[in-house]
Amino acid sequence: MTHRTHRPALLSALAVGALGLSLAACASTGPGDGTYTDRLDKLRADCDARGGILTPTGAQSASPEVDYACQINGLPSSRTR
Repeated sequence: MTHRTHRPALLSALAVGALGLSLAACASTGPGDGTYTDRLDKLRADCDARGGILTPTGAQSASPEVDYACQINGLPSSRTR
């Protein structure tokens, strides 16, 4: 009978531990370096350097890499000919 009385305590301890791990995982997955605007400016500069135009993807997140894509139109590069 003592085993049954310890189950709720064990389950509670496991639940608290799982919650703690979940919160720790969320806390470590923050945005990249710099502010959204800084990262968007870098993304735009990289896209411009490749001859592309930064276009919205339709997503609305905290990451410009998800919210925008570099659209490159024109002739294929020399590597594909």
